[in-house]
Amino acid sequence: MFLADSIRYVFELAGAKYSMSGAYSGWTPKLGTPMIKVLEDTYKNLFGKELKITATHGGLECAIMGAKYPNWEMVSIGPTIVHPHSPDERVKIDTVAQTWKFLTNVLENIPEK
Repeated sequence: MFLADSIRYVFELAGAKYSMSGAYSGWTPKLGTPMIKVLEDTYKNLFGKELKITATHGGLECAIMGAKYPNWEMVSIGPTIVHPHSPDERVKIDTVAQTWKFLTNVLENIPEK
């Protein structure tokens, strides 16, 4: 919000009208859920190492859907992206196939309720 407030103050000082919309709350992942266990087990079986769970800016969709469906178990996964939202944004190509393999295996291993 600091950036939004700073922009608003500049506009107001210049006598311009200002409005802001479309804000969303952050998303807090729920660790220790059955879905996380599926992810961890699948990753270990596929790649022989522990899954590293980190928080990134990639949870926008989870934040939006989580506000409407707070009881959903959600995760956000994807290939490695460097310098997101800049002219230097790049995806590490070797992580795309790995992510696809991981995703398809996770989907195959989700237990029925």
